[in-house]
Amino acid sequence: MTEYDLIVIGAGPVGENVADRAVQAGLSAVIVESELVGGDCSYWACMPSKALLRSGAVLRAAADVDGAKQAVHGGVDPAAVLRRRDAIVHDWTDDGQVAWLEDAHIDLVRGHGRLTGIRQVAVTAPDGTVTTLTARHAVAVSTGSAAMLPDIPGLAGIHPWTSRDATSAHAVPDSLAIIGGGVVACEMATAFCDLGAQVTMIVRSRLLSGIESFAGDLVRTALEERGVTVLTDAGVASAARGDDGEASLTLTDGRRVSAAAVLVATGRVPRTGDLGLETVGLEPGAWLDVDDTMLVADTDWLYAVGDVNHRALLTHQGKYQARAAGDVIAARAQGAVVDARPWGVHAATADHAAVPQVVFTDPEVASVGLSAAAAERTGMPVRVRDYDLSWVSGASEAADHYRGQARLVIDDRRDVIVGATFAGPDVAELLHAATIAVVGEVPLARLWHAVPSYPTVSEVWLRLLEADGRPTPRR
Repeated sequence: MTEYDLIVIGAGPVGENVADRAVQAGLSAVIVESELVGGDCSYWACMPSKALLRSGAVLRAAADVDGAKQAVHGGVDPAAVLRRRDAIVHDWTDDGQVAWLEDAHIDLVRGHGRLTGIRQVAVTAPDGTVTTLTARHAVAVSTGSAAMLPDIPGLAGIHPWTSRDATSAHAVPDSLAIIGGGVVACEMATAFCDLGAQVTMIVRSRLLSGIESFAGDLVRTALEERGVTVLTDAGVASAARGDDGEASLTLTDGRRVSAAAVLVATGRVPRTGDLGLETVGLEPGAWLDVDDTMLVADTDWLYAVGDVNHRALLTHQGKYQARAAGDVIAARAQGAVVDARPWGVHAATADHAAVPQVVFTDPEVASVGLSAAAAERTGMPVRVRDYDLSWVSGASEAADHYRGQARLVIDDRRDVIVGATFAGPDVAELLHAATIAVVGEVPLARLWHAVPSYPTVSEVWLRLLEADGRPTPRR
């Protein structure tokens, strides 16, 4: 077949979900992919990075519980960690994902896809042959994003790692310099420190600058206690590699950092440079601007879903967008009712102020919605309630030296939570309750009736509400 109702460019989790939702609604769909079906998340991002992090986290958790710590001897086994990572990514083969596409009745065309006109995609196969596909209704771009290489003199010449290189590494360098202080930088600093590398972080401002500052402070303290050197308010002026193979980074203040490997984790760029956007009046290499149904501005047939639209660069948020996009593509194709109102079935409303995210450092950081600073920038009157997680009864059960912090950001006018941040061991499991509270705009007076089980770390919900004060009786 060369004609389908829907063509999806990019077979990551986002593209797969767009196609699946459309097919479930009765459309025909084909996915075009130049690499592995399953995308970055399956092979170079979410899955391998968490595999690299898990062993160290488990070891430290056991070491902080008396009775278990006596059984802990030594650190992680790097070879075993890498072997487990390889198993989780299926040795970078996509047979299982391809079989899923077949079961879902989604066709696959391997090769590099480029737009050649309205609803037309030319696919160049690895052997050079070109197939032209035509979409009856829509084309969805789900090509994701790639690591950004900053314009630092000499940096490209030392062949630095990107996040892909770090998560797929088959050997642990003796030393690793990381440029950046965001999620990738902090997670890979944690993982490679656990694996035995001497890690130095070069951070322009502070760690995890987009999240509440106490979270970054807790992560920095933990990393430094494990031997990571964290240089904040620092930048790289130039880079070179010596005759001994060591990379040398000269900082803007004149200091030098040497390392066997350098990881650049300073941001992302859209994978739209060779997509043929110019053939439909769009700018190659640019992020694609969309509405809440993922429809690209000034088109009635082109959708951009996931990282490529720059709304929320997270796999789970991309899959959320994909469900809305796949459903609305089918609805529009079939002349059905489209519900693109805020929180409607065809609108990705949560992208704006209810995005959940977990940073899998140790301690973990989990957040949803607005930080206190972000809420204040909107002009919203807010109040902030903090609580030390170590004071919760469940924390002393979880670990002997539990350290953590929780924060709620509350809209003063509506008395609902608009943001929540937790930092501490295993706080990822606290996040979905906060996400439901934010998305559902649950009044605090009603949350008093959501009783946390005792003794669990979730008891922090009760303590945060107590810190905010008793609810006003209804009249």
